[in-house]
Amino acid sequence: MMVADTTRDPLALMGLMQLVSPALPIGAFAWSQGLESAFELGWVHDEESLGEWLAGVLEDGLVRCELPLIARQQQAWADDDRQTLSVWNDWLQANRETHELAEEDLRLGQALVRLLGDLSLLPEHGWLPPRPAYVTLFAWVAYRRGIAPVDAQLGFAWAWLENQLAAACKALPLGQTAAQRLIERLRPALVSAVTRANTLGDEDLGPVLPGLALASALHETQYSRLFRS
Repeated sequence: MMVADTTRDPLALMGLMQLVSPALPIGAFAWSQGLESAFELGWVHDEESLGEWLAGVLEDGLVRCELPLIARQQQAWADDDRQTLSVWNDWLQANRETHELAEEDLRLGQALVRLLGDLSLLPEHGWLPPRPAYVTLFAWVAYRRGIAPVDAQLGFAWAWLENQLAAACKALPLGQTAAQRLIERLRPALVSAVTRANTLGDEDLGPVLPGLALASALHETQYSRLFRS
């Protein structure tokens, strides 16, 4: 007989699934985060090169930026520490190296604010940074739903991977089976990424993604494109 796992709040787990679902109406599907430009430039052109690109963005981007910030901001929300929230919110936006990456962060944040308002899930004290970053709001919902920080980080990384693969399936000759192979290949990397992110001190943070920044900047003038970034 199977024994039920009672260590995780099922409502929190469902809240996480809702937060990272592709059906969440915030428009994340419209952004490729420079990936479409990498296709156009020939930097990413098949399953293998896509896997290398995603592993690089995960290691040098999410590990050093979004993932550690989720844990820090969840704690700040729990402590009602507005100064820390503002500092990290500004830090996130300062690390968006192109207009399109900054615009994505702002638009997703605005869309999530509207949705949370409709669901009566905005902070009860009514406080938000003037220009809330998407990660800042993601951390708020994770705190509000009682989601453990590690689970929130894994969920964020999973949603990022799914969105990147969905973009690749639309813009590359990449089938769904190939996308599932990449998920199998990168699932352990997501777990390792969260573990590494949680070992970093504040002085170690900051993405190192010159290739992605260049691809994103070139995308602004790309002639034919499907995505907003």
